[in-house]
Amino acid sequence: MTTETATDSVFGDVIYSYSRAQAIEDGVLIDVSSTAREAGITFPVALTAAAWAAYVVVPEGVRGQDEAGRLWDVVSMLRFAIKASRGGGGSILPYRLYVKNTNGKPRMVTLKSVCGPGDGAEPVITIMLPEED
Repeated sequence: MTTETATDSVFGDVIYSYSRAQAIEDGVLIDVSSTAREAGITFPVALTAAAWAAYVVVPEGVRGQDEAGRLWDVVSMLRFAIKASRGGGGSILPYRLYVKNTNGKPRMVTLKSVCGPGDGAEPVITIMLPEED
């Protein structure tokens, strides 16, 4: 998710903007930069609330799972995907990992990471569901 800005088409004045910091404060994004740093990702990283709910939150009744471990899987698999991409592919990088959302076998899911400018034009990464923008 990048900073959103609406402008007046006649004058070009900013009508509103929604920063990454505001999205984190509002809970639209969840900052996971600390865990990402442990996994070897140096840029700030956040997950969308939808990605967090789908693959970090442990569904009720699912045994042998915790949020810290699931978050580690999400960011460490991103780190492996970044390394495997060798810098190719542009700013959007889909990647896959196994997630256990039932007491059966884990299933392969796809997430999408987007690297773009943060509030101060620094590179930041947002992890989201494939259908999110």
